[in-house]
Amino acid sequence: MQQRPLGRTGLSVSTICLGTMTWGEQNTEAEGFAQMDMAVARGVNFFDTAEMYPIPPRAPTQGRTETIIGNWFRHTGKRDDIVLATKVVGRTAMDWFRGGRPSRLVRADILDAVEKSLSRLQTDRIDLYQIHFPERPMPWGANPSRVTSPPAPLADETPIAETLSVFDELVKAGKIRHFGLSNESAWGVMRYVAESEKGGGPRVASLQNAYNLVNRTFEVNLAEVCRREEVSLLAYSPLAQGYLSGKYDDGALPEGSRKKLFDRLQRYETPGAAEAFVAYGQLARRFDMAPALFANAFVTHRPFMTSNIVGATTMEQLRIALDSADVSWTEEMQKAVDDIHQRVGNPCP
Repeated sequence: MQQRPLGRTGLSVSTICLGTMTWGEQNTEAEGFAQMDMAVARGVNFFDTAEMYPIPPRAPTQGRTETIIGNWFRHTGKRDDIVLATKVVGRTAMDWFRGGRPSRLVRADILDAVEKSLSRLQTDRIDLYQIHFPERPMPWGANPSRVTSPPAPLADETPIAETLSVFDELVKAGKIRHFGLSNESAWGVMRYVAESEKGGGPRVASLQNAYNLVNRTFEVNLAEVCRREEVSLLAYSPLAQGYLSGKYDDGALPEGSRKKLFDRLQRYETPGAAEAFVAYGQLARRFDMAPALFANAFVTHRPFMTSNIVGATTMEQLRIALDSADVSWTEEMQKAVDDIHQRVGNPCP
């Protein structure tokens, strides 16, 4: 599998990153082990997780995903073969991360989070430590297609410079190697870049935002920011939480699906979304591809993409996602996608 540079870190990561958020909820430890084994055998050297996982976030299950990965490292001895990414939560009222109180991006909370992640992951360092979502108020995902009024700053908002200084401390202590962002806006990325250039902490290496056929908002402002500042895009939700696979077409609700189990897919149930899913599914079949393979291939082969974070609950789903790295994405395919996008836009930012 091809590898691409991760920002200015000097690390190279596979074009496919193994996402893990279902392990410990929809997937057992044994199934997580099987996914890691398959991914590594196919050339993946990049795993992404988070202290929040598995999803949906719940106190009884929190941290299970990192524990499964740590157990796999102990079982296989392959820690040094993997670029390991995890995340600290931003501001949240969920109180189980910090032992019964809300969490913010302040020193005490970040240090607490990193120590717990290191313990669960059974490692002495995290290669890429990311802020899962900002502390400041903003629309989820950070890049809506429409904003009536930008949220006002909070009186107790932690300054970005203060947060970045904690990551500087962690790098110097050797507990993390590099720093990344997630669900962040163009303004947020540039503020972190500016603070690092003033000597305030490590330079942001990557941005993990949603990117797929029905959400290409990254291209509007962030693509230029990331290109010029050498910040790598790590795309999550390439299948729009399964909708681009076609499994929910015509109101279908498969047993065992995330929609059936948790009903948390509202981001992809917006006006115009259903029509877009059908259009892209029909286009995939026109090119003799399964919709899931086509949607993943679109993400994997974008010229500004560093790594496509794929998630699966079955080995067949994972195989299809990995196969996207081998698809020959053509100008004809891209033009056909762009023709649909010109009509339907970004219905699911």
